Amino acid sequence: MFTAPYQVLSPDPDAKHVEGWSLYIHPDFLNASGKAHQLTRYSFFGYDTNEALHISDAEKQILETCLHNIQREISANLDKHSYNLIISNLELFFGYCSRFYDRQFLTRAMAGNDSVQQFERLLNDYFEQDTLNEAGLPDVKYFASQLHVSPNYLSDLLNKYTGKTTQEHIHLKLIDKAKSLLWGTERSISEIAYDLGFEHPSHFTKLFKARTGSSPRAFRNLN
Repeated sequence: MFTAPYQVLSPDPDAKHVEGWSLYIHPDFLNASGKAHQLTRYSFFGYDTNEALHISDAEKQILETCLHNIQREISANLDKHSYNLIISNLELFFGYCSRFYDRQFLTRAMAGNDSVQQFERLLNDYFEQDTLNEAGLPDVKYFASQLHVSPNYLSDLLNKYTGKTTQEHIHLKLIDKAKSLLWGTERSISEIAYDLGFEHPSHFTKLFKARTGSSPRAFRNLN
């Protein structure tokens, strides 16, 4: 399992006692290399504990080799190569973890497909309601909480099965709804924006143009 800075972990008194290893990385250690963003960009740092990575014995051996290399460098007499070698092994370690997570998504295909279908139903139901102006625009956290997964995990899951993130799915559904209102009603652009849950019509116009290549008004005039 992976945790990001400032995440709080609470032990379960009834949990089974398990021995293992932990790797803690101080932010300053990464910042010194200029690779902080690259090494912390992995979305699994935002996964919940129940979305942990399950590895085979062979995969475990690969990861432990990286850890042993890091431990060896830390324990040895440090020289001008030590830092770069530790960073390189961290990159290798996280790269393998990313590969193993991709494998895990595939091996749990049935559960993943169920989650994707549930998300699509939730998305359709949300945009079919007539009170979007009261409910507001949905965000990734809303759908993740409904599916009892973390936002990062949901986006990665959808990306694996559909090629689009959660936010992209929300925007596509929003644009479809907007097109229907633009061609099927006489409401003004501002009214449609408010009906869709936007606080400011300009935000709606900006998103619509970014996704379709034309403004709402220009799109309506195509009809």
